[in-house]
Amino acid sequence: MTSPGGLDVLTIGETMGGLRASGPIRLGSAMTLSAAGAESTVAIGLVRLGHRAGWVGRVGDDGVGELVLRTLRAEGVDIAYARVDSDGRPTGLMTREHRVGSLIRVDYHRAGSAGSALEPGDVLAALEGGVRMLHLTGITPALSPSAAETVLVAARRARDLGVTVSFDVNYRSRLWSPERAREVLLPLAELADVLIASSDELHLVAPTSGVQGGREVVVTRGGNGASVTTADGRTVSVPAHSVPVVDVVGAGDAFVAGYLSGLLDGLPAEQRLRRAVAVGAFSVATSGDWEGLPTRADLALLDEPAGTTVR
Repeated sequence: MTSPGGLDVLTIGETMGGLRASGPIRLGSAMTLSAAGAESTVAIGLVRLGHRAGWVGRVGDDGVGELVLRTLRAEGVDIAYARVDSDGRPTGLMTREHRVGSLIRVDYHRAGSAGSALEPGDVLAALEGGVRMLHLTGITPALSPSAAETVLVAARRARDLGVTVSFDVNYRSRLWSPERAREVLLPLAELADVLIASSDELHLVAPTSGVQGGREVVVTRGGNGASVTTADGRTVSVPAHSVPVVDVVGAGDAFVAGYLSGLLDGLPAEQRLRRAVAVGAFSVATSGDWEGLPTRADLALLDEPAGTTVR
């Protein structure tokens, strides 16, 4: 395991226990438990693609917190600066169930969680050792005032240190209103070198003057692919891969992992997008937030004809 000073990407956020129901929760359907969190999914995706990634956050002093740390450690994510909360706050939980077709309902149980108590002091030391990139999302600042302050302080410090800042809007309507989200997320977007948003949430971080401002803007469109407008104003688009959709939760984070991997490897814009949509395809074709994320060698499998058996 690498030390924080050797990290390619540092992620900051809350990782919860994810309870996945086999049927309607109200009928007492059986559930499976795993770790779930946008930022840690990105970290796992990057490690599987051959990069050095770390996660900073808080978990409760409980079995679910132990599961989170064990999972990240097993996946090779650096957790040197992860904290176990000492004030009795529990690890957050997320429940999910299939409703109709591919529609999934997600509920959060994270108010007063250990992750929501994140403070600037939890993360600043992790930035000081020479991290290449800091990845943040709009989920963390929705959790509490201290979490919002932490993300903003981390982004500012990263800019001071010359660390590239990646920011995924990742709007969650169950956590806050669009108006409140816009107020908090705009300053973060302005600090980002790489801004990532889905086509239906880009307006949250788009002031009247536009969002470009010398930064790279990546827009995801689900089954319609994705595009990037580079800092010099050039726009490139690629289509999505056509794969059977099993589970869309975590697909955006998988896409981000692929895109940041391309950036770290110095790939041109189109190749960065192609790697991103490839990683996203693996994610939607398997169940779970991070379990189906590919290794670098796996990416070539998407070039094989349908029905191929690799022997």
